[in-house]
Amino acid sequence: MMTILDEIVANKRHEIQQLKQRFGLSDYIQSPHFNRSVFSLKERIQDQFGIIAEIKRKSPSAGEINSGLNILSQVGIYESSGAAGISVLTDHSYFGGSIEDLKQIRTKTNLPLLRKEFIVDEYQLFESKAAGADSILLIASILEKEEAHHLTIVAKSLGLEVIFEIHSFEELDKLNDEIDILMINNRNLKTQETTLEHSFKLASYLPKNTVNVSASGISNSDELKKLDDLGFNGALIGESLLKGEFKFEEFSKMTVI
Repeated sequence: MMTILDEIVANKRHEIQQLKQRFGLSDYIQSPHFNRSVFSLKERIQDQFGIIAEIKRKSPSAGEINSGLNILSQVGIYESSGAAGISVLTDHSYFGGSIEDLKQIRTKTNLPLLRKEFIVDEYQLFESKAAGADSILLIASILEKEEAHHLTIVAKSLGLEVIFEIHSFEELDKLNDEIDILMINNRNLKTQETTLEHSFKLASYLPKNTVNVSASGISNSDELKKLDDLGFNGALIGESLLKGEFKFEEFSKMTVI
């Protein structure tokens, strides 16, 4: 039976075929952003716990989050509130985003920008760099180990940082030494079930020499404090920020800051 993740990836592969018909790699290479040195998300969170604040309008798990979102105003809020970086959902069909969101946000801020996308083809890496991304997301559950390693090498050759997302202990086997940040997604992308316990349980198994981030299902400063105590370097927060359920003021009250 096809899961929502299978459906998303199948749709993404169709989009990539259309992308290749419209643009050549030379179109991306000629972009003003292509040779730009990236702003490092890894550097901003490896020494002090930081929040990666997300931009998205909807999701398969939450439905409509903020369909009328003014992305540039939201970026201004994130920047003034002390976010370490910004995650930008660029999938349109399931998350309501676009690569144009990333391009617009790049004109607004010098914070590190993570392109959060279902990346399965190196074409998307060239597109990401040309649009102004500083880092890209690779998702273990949709890639074989060799695919993940290949995409990591290509991304690094373009100057992009690589955030590698896992959900389970078994997916740790797909890690490679070139990634910059390891992200634990507390949401099962196949079932859309979310529990922060995933990060708590996996914490002791994570490599000691990686920069580690927890994502999804985080809604208060007590959870952030526990993640920090367990050795995480940061957290990616989206829905609770966009719905106003989590305030940056709560983050500033953490004793680790």
